[in-house]
Amino acid sequence: MGKTHEYTFKIDAYTPATIPMSRLANYMQNLATLFNEKEHVHFMGIKEGSIILAQRIDQESLPKVHARIESINPEERTGPEDTLRAYNALDRSLDEDNTSGYLYQDDGAQILYFPGCAKPKPLTFGAFTQPGSLDGSLIKIGSKGNTVPAHLQEDNDVYICKVARNMAPHLFAATLRVYGTGKWERDADENWTLKHFDIANFKVLDDTPLDELVKHLRKVPGNGWKDINDPYAELQRLRHGIDEER
Repeated sequence: MGKTHEYTFKIDAYTPATIPMSRLANYMQNLATLFNEKEHVHFMGIKEGSIILAQRIDQESLPKVHARIESINPEERTGPEDTLRAYNALDRSLDEDNTSGYLYQDDGAQILYFPGCAKPKPLTFGAFTQPGSLDGSLIKIGSKGNTVPAHLQEDNDVYICKVARNMAPHLFAATLRVYGTGKWERDADENWTLKHFDIANFKVLDDTPLDELVKHLRKVPGNGWKDINDPYAELQRLRHGIDEER
């Protein structure tokens, strides 16, 4: 076997006797993704003191592993997607464990720092309300009171709403556009989440396919649609100001 090199990952929050097995497995899985060279990275054990996970890197894979680690820039969130995802997962776990982490080479040099709980907390916003509209299909509706809870689905998103009873006939039917006031929150990762939406009124959207609508419009004398070869491109131009080269 050729020459090997060792990397160690230090976690101050636990000792070998106190870390839960599932938590240890979580850290090890994300470390394996960080290094990537699965056939040439070997777990050497847990050293005494704080949790220090030792990994042996085979000589032939050391340049690739080192290059992956060097490519990570946590502050600018740059680096290979899977490597950066593994770094962020490790850092989140450390934050949850109220500690920080460090990756060392076998010569003792620190090559990667995981701030965990030490990093500044991102700005978050509390819930606020804002008028707006949503499109979707009614997939669930309650049954008690003058206003009832309902779920409105648009693609993979499901919105929790409070609706009037007269929406019930449209369950699993046409696409609706609802108008009202939504309650929004922004999390630490700058993602906005709609907590609930109070519907004031709604209308049923026309689900007629575009080609059928165009056929109908072309039968109306003098409206110009009869001379348009690409109705979809024309609608894009009208809606978004797109003027494609002819």
